[in-house]
Amino acid sequence: KHLNSDLKGVGESWEISGVEDNESVVANGPDKGLTLADMVRKYREELVGEANYARFGNKFPLLIKFIDAKQDLSIQVHPTDELAKKRHNSMGKTEMWYVLDADPGACLVSGFSRPISREEYLEYFHSGRLEEILHREPVHRGDCFFLPPGRVHSIGRGILLAEIQQAADVTYRIYDFERRDAQGRLRELHVEKALEAMDFSASGDPKVHYTLREDALTPLAECPYFSTGLLHGRRPLLRETAGEFVIHTCVGGRGRLRDAQGRVVELRPGVCVLTPACLERVEIVPGDMGVELLETRPA
Repeated sequence: KHLNSDLKGVGESWEISGVEDNESVVANGPDKGLTLADMVRKYREELVGEANYARFGNKFPLLIKFIDAKQDLSIQVHPTDELAKKRHNSMGKTEMWYVLDADPGACLVSGFSRPISREEYLEYFHSGRLEEILHREPVHRGDCFFLPPGRVHSIGRGILLAEIQQAADVTYRIYDFERRDAQGRLRELHVEKALEAMDFSASGDPKVHYTLREDALTPLAECPYFSTGLLHGRRPLLRETAGEFVIHTCVGGRGRLRDAQGRVVELRPGVCVLTPACLERVEIVPGDMGVELLETRPA
Protein backbone atom coordinates (compact mmCIF):
# COMPACT_ATOMS: atom_id res chain seq x y z
CA LYS A 1 0.00 0.00 0.00
CA HIS A 2 2.72 2.47 0.96
CA LEU A 3 6.09 1.10 -0.18
CA ASN A 4 6.95 1.78 -3.82
CA SER A 5 7.73 -1.66 -5.24
CA ASP A 6 6.73 -3.71 -8.26
CA LEU A 7 7.51 -6.89 -6.33
CA LYS A 8 4.57 -8.88 -4.95
CA GLY A 9 4.25 -9.39 -1.22
CA VAL A 10 6.88 -6.81 -0.23
CA GLY A 11 6.05 -5.35 3.16
CA GLU A 12 9.53 -4.67 4.51
CA SER A 13 12.45 -2.67 3.14
CA TRP A 14 15.94 -2.79 4.70
CA GLU A 15 17.36 0.65 3.96
CA ILE A 16 20.72 0.65 5.78
CA SER A 17 21.96 -2.83 6.55
CA GLY A 18 25.25 -4.59 7.07
CA VAL A 19 23.51 -7.88 8.01
CA GLU A 20 25.09 -10.80 6.16
CA ASP A 21 23.33 -11.64 2.85
CA ASN A 22 21.17 -8.51 3.24
CA GLU A 23 23.76 -5.74 2.88
CA SER A 24 23.07 -2.28 1.48
CA VAL A 25 25.05 -1.55 -1.71
CA VAL A 26 26.73 1.75 -2.67
CA ALA A 27 24.80 3.22 -5.62
CA ASN A 28 27.33 5.68 -7.05
CA GLY A 29 30.79 7.22 -6.77
CA PRO A 30 34.18 5.46 -6.65
CA ASP A 31 32.89 2.78 -4.26
CA LYS A 32 29.84 1.90 -6.38
CA GLY A 33 28.93 -1.75 -5.94
CA LEU A 34 30.57 -2.22 -2.55
CA THR A 35 28.35 -3.41 0.29
CA LEU A 36 28.07 -1.60 3.61
CA ALA A 37 30.09 -4.44 5.15
CA ASP A 38 32.78 -3.87 2.49
CA MET A 39 32.79 -0.17 3.34
CA VAL A 40 33.28 -0.80 7.06
CA ARG A 41 36.18 -3.13 6.32
CA LYS A 42 37.71 -0.59 3.92
CA TYR A 43 37.26 2.64 5.90
CA ARG A 44 37.02 1.34 9.48
CA GLU A 45 37.10 4.27 11.97
CA GLU A 46 36.66 6.82 9.20
CA LEU A 47 33.20 5.44 8.54
CA VAL A 48 31.87 4.34 11.93
CA GLY A 49 34.11 6.24 14.36
CA GLU A 50 36.84 5.06 16.73
CA ALA A 51 34.57 4.03 19.61
CA ASN A 52 32.24 2.04 17.37
CA TYR A 53 35.05 0.30 15.54
CA ALA A 54 36.63 -0.68 18.86
CA ARG A 55 33.26 -2.03 20.05
CA PHE A 56 31.95 -3.78 16.92
CA GLY A 57 34.91 -4.19 14.56
CA ASN A 58 33.82 -4.80 10.97
CA LYS A 59 30.17 -5.32 11.90
CA PHE A 60 27.90 -2.32 11.25
CA PRO A 61 25.89 -2.09 14.50
CA LEU A 62 22.49 -0.74 13.40
CA LEU A 63 19.74 -1.65 10.95
CA ILE A 64 17.19 0.80 9.50
CA LYS A 65 13.95 -0.55 7.99
CA PHE A 66 10.56 0.51 6.71
CA ILE A 67 7.71 -1.88 7.47
CA ASP A 68 4.36 -1.67 5.67
CA ALA A 69 1.76 -3.96 7.22
CA LYS A 70 -1.09 -4.87 4.89
CA GLN A 71 -2.33 -7.36 7.50
CA ASP A 72 -1.64 -7.98 11.18
CA LEU A 73 1.92 -9.25 11.55
CA SER A 74 2.78 -12.19 13.78
CA ILE A 75 3.08 -11.74 17.55
CA GLN A 76 6.75 -12.06 18.43
CA VAL A 77 9.52 -11.33 20.92
CA HIS A 78 13.26 -10.68 20.65
CA PRO A 79 16.07 -11.99 22.90
CA THR A 80 18.64 -10.02 24.89
CA ASP A 81 22.29 -9.89 23.82
CA GLU A 82 23.14 -12.55 26.41
CA LEU A 83 20.51 -15.03 25.22
CA ALA A 84 21.13 -14.36 21.51
CA LYS A 85 24.87 -14.83 21.99
CA LYS A 86 24.32 -18.16 23.75
CA ARG A 87 21.81 -19.50 21.21
CA HIS A 88 22.77 -17.91 17.89
CA ASN A 89 26.18 -16.23 18.35
CA SER A 90 24.35 -13.01 17.51
CA MET A 91 23.47 -9.71 19.12
CA GLY A 92 20.00 -9.42 20.58
CA LYS A 93 17.44 -6.98 19.28
CA THR A 94 16.42 -3.70 20.87
CA GLU A 95 14.34 -1.55 18.54
CA MET A 96 12.08 1.48 18.17
CA TRP A 97 9.21 2.33 15.83
CA TYR A 98 8.21 5.70 14.40
CA VAL A 99 4.81 5.69 12.66
CA LEU A 100 4.80 7.36 9.24
CA ASP A 101 1.19 6.57 8.30
CA ALA A 102 -1.73 4.68 9.81
CA ASP A 103 -5.20 3.86 8.57
CA PRO A 104 -8.11 4.98 10.78
CA GLY A 105 -8.50 2.51 13.63
CA ALA A 106 -5.05 0.93 13.13
CA CYS A 107 -3.54 -0.66 16.26
CA LEU A 108 -0.37 -2.43 17.32
CA VAL A 109 0.50 -4.75 20.17
CA SER A 110 3.18 -3.86 22.71
CA GLY A 111 3.44 -5.71 25.99
CA PHE A 112 0.78 -7.34 28.12
CA SER A 113 -2.39 -5.66 29.39
CA ARG A 114 -1.07 -6.29 32.93
CA PRO A 115 1.95 -7.99 34.48
CA ILE A 116 1.41 -11.76 34.41
CA SER A 117 3.21 -14.91 35.50
CA ARG A 118 4.74 -17.51 33.23
CA GLU A 119 2.03 -19.95 34.35
CA GLU A 120 -0.78 -17.50 33.49
CA TYR A 121 0.78 -16.84 30.10
CA LEU A 122 0.93 -20.56 29.31
CA GLU A 123 -2.68 -21.04 30.41
CA TYR A 124 -3.91 -18.29 28.06
CA PHE A 125 -1.61 -19.43 25.25
CA HIS A 126 -2.59 -23.11 25.30
CA SER A 127 -6.31 -22.30 25.59
CA GLY A 128 -6.13 -20.12 22.44
CA ARG A 129 -6.82 -16.91 24.36
CA LEU A 130 -3.42 -15.20 24.05
CA GLU A 131 -4.90 -12.06 22.47
CA GLU A 132 -6.97 -11.44 25.62
CA ILE A 133 -3.86 -10.55 27.66
CA LEU A 134 -2.03 -8.42 25.07
CA HIS A 135 -1.98 -4.61 25.18
CA ARG A 136 -3.41 -3.25 21.93
CA GLU A 137 -2.60 0.43 21.27
CA PRO A 138 -4.31 2.70 18.66
CA VAL A 139 -1.69 4.47 16.52
CA HIS A 140 -1.45 7.65 14.48
CA ARG A 141 1.21 9.33 12.39
CA GLY A 142 4.06 10.58 14.58
CA ASP A 143 3.60 8.00 17.34
CA CYS A 144 6.81 6.48 18.65
CA PHE A 145 7.36 3.19 20.50
CA PHE A 146 10.47 1.79 22.19
CA LEU A 147 10.75 -2.01 22.33
CA PRO A 148 13.37 -3.54 24.61
CA PRO A 149 14.14 -7.27 24.33
CA GLY A 150 11.52 -9.45 25.96
CA ARG A 151 8.57 -7.19 25.17
CA VAL A 152 5.90 -9.06 23.20
CA HIS A 153 4.82 -7.04 20.15
CA SER A 154 3.12 -7.01 16.76
CA ILE A 155 2.47 -4.43 14.04
CA GLY A 156 -1.18 -4.19 13.03
CA ARG A 157 -2.65 -3.88 9.57
CA GLY A 158 -2.67 -0.47 7.90
CA ILE A 159 0.53 0.80 9.55
CA LEU A 160 3.66 2.14 7.84
CA LEU A 161 6.59 2.73 10.16
CA ALA A 162 10.34 3.24 10.33
CA GLU A 163 12.19 0.75 12.51
CA ILE A 164 15.58 1.43 14.06
CA GLN A 165 17.26 -1.55 15.71
CA GLN A 166 20.39 -3.46 16.52
CA ALA A 167 21.81 -5.19 13.46
CA ALA A 168 20.41 -8.62 14.28
CA ASP A 169 17.74 -10.79 12.70
CA VAL A 170 16.78 -12.98 15.65
CA THR A 171 13.01 -13.13 16.15
CA TYR A 172 10.84 -15.66 18.01
CA ARG A 173 7.37 -15.97 16.53
CA ILE A 174 4.78 -16.77 19.21
CA TYR A 175 1.46 -16.68 17.35
CA ASP A 176 0.42 -16.12 13.73
CA PHE A 177 -3.40 -16.20 13.88
CA GLU A 178 -3.45 -19.76 12.43
CA ARG A 179 -2.65 -18.39 8.97
CA ARG A 180 -1.52 -20.76 6.22
CA ASP A 181 0.70 -20.17 3.20
CA ALA A 182 -0.20 -20.88 -0.44
CA GLN A 183 0.59 -24.56 0.14
CA GLY A 184 -1.68 -24.71 3.19
CA ARG A 185 1.18 -24.89 5.71
CA LEU A 186 1.21 -23.12 9.06
CA ARG A 187 4.23 -20.88 9.70
CA GLU A 188 6.83 -22.12 12.15
CA LEU A 189 6.39 -20.92 15.72
CA HIS A 190 9.12 -20.64 18.37
CA VAL A 191 7.02 -21.23 21.47
CA GLU A 192 9.67 -22.74 23.75
CA LYS A 193 12.49 -20.39 22.70
CA ALA A 194 10.21 -17.41 23.27
CA LEU A 195 9.46 -18.43 26.85
CA GLU A 196 13.04 -17.88 28.00
CA ALA A 197 13.23 -14.55 26.16
CA MET A 198 9.90 -13.13 27.36
CA ASP A 199 9.47 -10.38 29.97
CA PHE A 200 6.13 -11.23 31.61
CA SER A 201 6.16 -7.93 33.55
CA ALA A 202 6.28 -5.78 30.36
CA SER A 203 3.01 -3.84 30.45
CA GLY A 204 1.70 -0.29 30.75
CA ASP A 205 1.73 2.63 28.31
CA PRO A 206 4.07 1.62 25.45
CA LYS A 207 4.32 5.01 23.74
CA VAL A 208 7.21 7.45 23.84
CA HIS A 209 5.68 10.79 24.83
CA TYR A 210 7.46 13.85 23.44
CA THR A 211 6.91 17.55 22.80
CA LEU A 212 8.02 18.56 19.32
CA ARG A 213 10.76 21.19 19.17
CA GLU A 214 10.67 23.27 16.01
CA ASP A 215 14.02 23.73 14.21
CA ALA A 216 15.82 21.58 16.80
CA LEU A 217 16.27 17.95 17.80
CA THR A 218 13.43 16.37 19.78
CA PRO A 219 14.78 13.33 21.70
CA LEU A 220 12.74 10.16 21.14
CA ALA A 221 14.67 7.09 22.31
CA GLU A 222 18.02 6.42 23.94
CA CYS A 223 19.45 3.03 24.85
CA PRO A 224 22.87 1.30 25.03
CA TYR A 225 22.82 0.79 21.23
CA PHE A 226 21.45 3.97 19.64
CA SER A 227 19.89 7.34 20.29
CA THR A 228 17.23 8.70 17.95
CA GLY A 229 15.60 12.10 17.78
CA LEU A 230 13.26 13.95 15.44
CA LEU A 231 14.42 16.96 13.41
CA HIS A 232 11.46 19.02 12.27
CA GLY A 233 11.74 22.48 10.81
CA ARG A 234 11.90 25.06 8.07
CA ARG A 235 15.28 26.64 8.82
CA PRO A 236 18.74 25.32 7.88
CA LEU A 237 20.36 23.25 10.63
CA LEU A 238 24.01 22.29 11.12
CA ARG A 239 24.47 18.79 12.53
CA GLU A 240 27.84 17.78 14.00
CA THR A 241 29.00 14.19 13.59
CA ALA A 242 31.05 14.34 16.82
CA GLY A 243 33.34 11.58 15.58
CA GLU A 244 30.66 8.96 14.94
CA PHE A 245 28.40 8.03 12.03
CA VAL A 246 24.96 9.63 11.83
CA ILE A 247 21.89 8.33 9.96
CA HIS A 248 19.16 10.68 8.76
CA THR A 249 15.88 9.06 7.70
CA CYS A 250 13.43 11.38 5.93
CA VAL A 251 9.90 10.79 7.21
CA GLY A 252 8.20 13.91 5.87
CA GLY A 253 8.62 17.01 3.73
CA ARG A 254 11.56 17.69 1.43
CA GLY A 255 14.98 19.21 1.62
CA ARG A 256 18.68 18.67 1.01
CA LEU A 257 21.60 17.39 3.03
CA ARG A 258 24.89 19.12 2.18
CA ASP A 259 28.44 18.45 3.41
CA ALA A 260 31.36 20.89 3.72
CA GLN A 261 32.61 19.96 0.23
CA GLY A 262 29.28 20.96 -1.29
CA ARG A 263 28.08 17.42 -2.02
CA VAL A 264 24.29 17.24 -1.86
CA VAL A 265 21.74 14.49 -1.24
CA GLU A 266 18.10 15.25 -2.01
CA LEU A 267 15.79 14.44 0.89
CA ARG A 268 12.28 13.11 0.37
CA PRO A 269 10.20 10.63 2.40
CA GLY A 270 11.89 7.25 2.42
CA VAL A 271 15.45 8.48 1.81
CA CYS A 272 18.09 7.35 4.35
CA VAL A 273 21.50 9.04 4.44
CA LEU A 274 24.52 7.61 6.26
CA THR A 275 27.05 10.34 7.09
CA PRO A 276 30.50 8.91 7.93
CA ALA A 277 32.32 9.80 11.12
CA CYS A 278 35.17 11.49 9.23
CA LEU A 279 32.89 14.34 8.15
CA GLU A 280 32.70 16.93 10.90
CA ARG A 281 29.28 18.28 10.06
CA VAL A 282 26.47 18.37 7.52
CA GLU A 283 23.82 21.00 6.86
CA ILE A 284 20.12 20.16 6.59
CA VAL A 285 18.40 22.62 4.24
CA PRO A 286 14.59 22.25 4.37
CA GLY A 287 12.39 22.79 1.33
CA ASP A 288 9.58 25.36 1.20
CA MET A 289 7.23 23.19 3.27
CA GLY A 290 9.89 22.08 5.76
CA VAL A 291 11.45 18.68 6.33
CA GLU A 292 11.07 15.96 8.97
CA LEU A 293 13.96 13.58 9.72
CA LEU A 294 14.80 10.90 12.23
CA GLU A 295 18.41 11.40 13.36
CA THR A 296 20.06 8.25 14.70
CA ARG A 297 23.48 7.95 16.31
CA PRO A 298 25.22 4.95 17.88
CA ALA A 299 25.26 4.97 21.66
